[in-house]
Amino acid sequence: MKLLITGGAGFIGSNFIHYWLKNHPKDQIINLDSLTYAGHLDSLKDISHRHHYTFIKGDINDSDLVDSLMSQVDTVVHFAAETHVDRSIVDPMIFIKTNVIGTQTLLEAAKKYQTRFHHISTDEVFGALALDSKKKFHTKTRYKPNSPYSASKASSDHLVMSYHTTFGVPVTITNCSNNFGPYQDTEKFIPRAITNLLQGKNILIYGDGKYVRDWMHVEDHCRAIEMVILKGKLGNSYTVGGMSKDISNLDVAKKILKIMKLPESRIEYIKDRPGHDRRYAVSWKKINKELGWDPQESFFMRLRQTIDWYRANEWWWRDMKVKSEDFYKTK
Repeated sequence: MKLLITGGAGFIGSNFIHYWLKNHPKDQIINLDSLTYAGHLDSLKDISHRHHYTFIKGDINDSDLVDSLMSQVDTVVHFAAETHVDRSIVDPMIFIKTNVIGTQTLLEAAKKYQTRFHHISTDEVFGALALDSKKKFHTKTRYKPNSPYSASKASSDHLVMSYHTTFGVPVTITNCSNNFGPYQDTEKFIPRAITNLLQGKNILIYGDGKYVRDWMHVEDHCRAIEMVILKGKLGNSYTVGGMSKDISNLDVAKKILKIMKLPESRIEYIKDRPGHDRRYAVSWKKINKELGWDPQESFFMRLRQTIDWYRANEWWWRDMKVKSEDFYKTK
């Protein structure tokens, strides 16, 4: 196969490229990334000279470039997106340009060449669940986004499905829960907590810390994407979650402290952000039943592996940490 990976220098995209080339070494990958603050070529430096891998710096809104690349590939895996909720509150427009208009630019080219198109999305398009609810998001859950970020991703989901229904573009979507693992930007909760502690700072918790998330390790997500690309039903979406069992941010913080053998006094509560969704929980029954996917290891084990990775790879996150802290000081 020849694949175009958009946003392949980002967190999930770079992990996916590593995963795909490891498991499909004869396939060819073109990585298109504009290298915003969230794109890090260092995440891919160990494969940068491989014959089957090509990096192109460019914008998914560049229709001429997108058309040229689309003509060369069989499959597109679309990761490129603005993803951080806090940043969407500060500047919603960039989220519209990238997540909505950029996706439409890609879909136009995919329509022209009838290219297989897999779209990476989020469970946040479904809104939030009550803390005392037993419900989980699934593929039939009504969309109800609450932030500019999730609204932009909901819009892109609808565009993708409309291009399948109207133009016959062969598409699939995965709506995933919160990912964590190596190469994740330090603005995100788990790597920010870990790197804060490694630098002698506290874990910062929004509000009361009782916000519940469904955490999935990025490698499990990559396996899910692989299965959907190779065996998923066209025109279908799949919700993908983890093994964290409705764990609160506060409990995640306590588990990190336990693994790092630090006291709970290292937790610091800060002012909550606007529109903070209370609970996400994701059912992965459909992808399990149809494709046989499930998470491979426990949340605690994956969390320990992630802490070990950030401890061993300070060279990767040290400089970005400064930029991340500058954003939080000024927002």
